[in-house]
Amino acid sequence: MEKPLFDVFWLVLCSALVFNMQLGFLCLEAGLTRSKNAINVALKNMADFALSVLLYWLYGFGIMFGLSQTGWWGTSHFLPDVGHTDAWLSAFFLFQAMFCATSVTIISGATAERLRFGVYLTLGALVAGLIYPVFGHWVWAGSFADGQGWLGAAGFVDFAGATVVHSVGGWVALAVLMLIGPRSGRFDQDDPSLTIPGSNLPMAMLGALLLFFGWFGFNGGSTLSANAAVPGIVVNTLLGGVAGVAVVIALNWRLRGFTDAIQPINGLLAGLVAVTASAHAISAPDAVLIGAVGGLVMKLAETALLRWRLDDAVGAVPVHLAAGIWGTLAVALFGDPEILGTGLSVAEQLLVQVKGILVCAAWSFGVAYLVFWLMKRRIPLRVTPEAERLGLNISEHGTRTELIELLEHMEGDARAGDFHGEVPVEPFTEVGQIASQYNRVIRALGLAVEKTQAIVRDIRDGIVTFQADGLLTSFNPGSQRLFALPGETGTVRLHQLLVEDNWQP
Repeated sequence: MEKPLFDVFWLVLCSALVFNMQLGFLCLEAGLTRSKNAINVALKNMADFALSVLLYWLYGFGIMFGLSQTGWWGTSHFLPDVGHTDAWLSAFFLFQAMFCATSVTIISGATAERLRFGVYLTLGALVAGLIYPVFGHWVWAGSFADGQGWLGAAGFVDFAGATVVHSVGGWVALAVLMLIGPRSGRFDQDDPSLTIPGSNLPMAMLGALLLFFGWFGFNGGSTLSANAAVPGIVVNTLLGGVAGVAVVIALNWRLRGFTDAIQPINGLLAGLVAVTASAHAISAPDAVLIGAVGGLVMKLAETALLRWRLDDAVGAVPVHLAAGIWGTLAVALFGDPEILGTGLSVAEQLLVQVKGILVCAAWSFGVAYLVFWLMKRRIPLRVTPEAERLGLNISEHGTRTELIELLEHMEGDARAGDFHGEVPVEPFTEVGQIASQYNRVIRALGLAVEKTQAIVRDIRDGIVTFQADGLLTSFNPGSQRLFALPGETGTVRLHQLLVEDNWQP
């Protein structure tokens, strides 16, 4: 398929922007999870990207964009000869591979801090190798080879993947969350809205902005050509994202009197997801409204998950699934019929959009839940409670950090009851500063204990300690002289001290 060289260049450029979203997901997820799991989260993002691209090259691309077999799956372009002769094939594959990797990465954040690394790779392979390309063929087949997917032929419209990419990832994440349960301690408190704090919120915000930047290529490149529609699509993307931020900030201010650091992040992403399905066929006011409602839908879904005690570590399901559903419905409500080009009325288009949402749910959620329910009967899906307590950095990857080593030294001091040992100090780091202050506290406490022990040892009065049943646990020299006690407490009880010469067991 011959394409103008500038269109090829545009798609390659947009592929680079979409790849930038992988950086955003990594920063976002690592920042919103605890530091003891941040390395695990980062490694999952790197590993699932590599796995997704390889599987997509082997056969996923062929299933999704090959010659259609009755609208259900592709039958050509397996192991595509990219990077050699056909420039358009290479550019198209590159762009679509980035989309596939994005769908898989959504699941990483939702299931963070408890899922075994090997299980996650299996999950990534299932999505990249089966769930995503099959559903993608139903909607987008015909974009490269002959034929059309059956949902696309019915009139279902999803311009850049609010359902194909984001809802697929969201449905799979929801299925796995229902099977693995919440993180330890997540719902132990009375107020389920109290979240487990992230390790680095500024880094999470940076991740959100990197995603925002990459989204311009995500939506702008979905035209598959550098045409006159691109500027409007990029602007609609911009307006949808900022509207999501604004409405979430305003809502939190109204309900709570302040806005926390996480809600604007998810509001931004929800607005972007919502506008993704129709960015090519709506006006600027429509984009603002769709993005704003996307933020509201995200908040409602977040509340529902808390009520159902489903622990989404980064809010991926409310953002990508709930806002994706709304955005897919908004195609019928706000999309220009001439641009959509389906020939359907608003009511007919809405019915087709609902049908596509339900099909996506049945396929994505159904396959993921069935496969991992069967897997759960054979092997554990999540790490052990002790591994979760230590953190997946250590338990899954054997990766040690300064903070972990400091905590281990402190725990050793606590077990030994030693007020004289000092932990190693790594200079010029935050953990080193904590260790230095800890050593100062230990030295001061050790001196205080020594003074107290000296007073107790030298005082003439008798001082004894005992258990609830009266068994003596310790006594000072004054007590030994007063009661003629032996050097060891043995089995002496308190009442025996009150009877002359009766302290002997």
